[in-house]
Amino acid sequence: MTLHINEAEVRQLLTMPMAIAAVEEVSRKQAEGIVVVHPRRRFELAGGDFFHYMAAMDGGAGLVAMKQYTYVKGKLCFLVPLYSTETGELLALIEADYMGQLRTGAASGVATKYLAQKLARSAAIIGTGGQARTQLEAIHSVRMLDSVYVYGRNPERRKRFCEEMSESLGINIYPMDSSTAAVQNAEIVCTATTSSQPILRGADVIPGVHINAIGANHAHIPFLKQKERWSQVFELAQLVADKAPGRTKEMQVTLFKSNGIASWDLAVGSKVYALAREKGLGRELPLFRRD
Repeated sequence: MTLHINEAEVRQLLTMPMAIAAVEEVSRKQAEGIVVVHPRRRFELAGGDFFHYMAAMDGGAGLVAMKQYTYVKGKLCFLVPLYSTETGELLALIEADYMGQLRTGAASGVATKYLAQKLARSAAIIGTGGQARTQLEAIHSVRMLDSVYVYGRNPERRKRFCEEMSESLGINIYPMDSSTAAVQNAEIVCTATTSSQPILRGADVIPGVHINAIGANHAHIPFLKQKERWSQVFELAQLVADKAPGRTKEMQVTLFKSNGIASWDLAVGSKVYALAREKGLGRELPLFRRD
């Protein structure tokens, strides 16, 4: 029977180290052609709202996952259905808000592992929402930070974010008055905002910084009249599988533009499903019964 796994159960089952390991492994399989990804598509609904969907298949594990979500009147609703390719069975319906935050953070964690300076210990987080929290957690998982600088537009949320994350991670986290101030000493930078305008300029960051940019997943701004620079752009899967160069010089500036792909949902969704079965969590739904 199909297993329904709710948000509270996902939080109980999935940890950031698990998510990072799962995303790294699925990225390696993607580079080898074992995992196939269908990119995100969307319907535009009335009032500028959206329905989004994407999918991925792991031919080795015999699994297919979809990511479906709506954005209506400012509210997001996420669902990941997980299927068996061997039986065609719908294995699970997973509520996927927190799971999506974890997998997005995990992808930045993987990128940071491969691209940031090995001895980097300072980071800046621009944004103070749920995604910013998992971004910081993931970065700290792979680089053991000792100083973090945070900027968000709301001073009260900024202060609360710093206090809560400092207590959670056991490191020094400082609220800053601007994004420019936050990044001036940061060896790793993460932008996790919904801003439609640039929040940083190239001159703001220090040499050798690694940047994780999450948020927008609509069409990218191209390199204007420098289209040849796309030859310097690679997928995370290529980097993990050693099919693309990572950092080659300490003073290079590296950038991971995270777009959120379905293979990451497949990776963490299959992990959540296996753990739920192991621990007896979730509810079986009597779907497709013929008796």
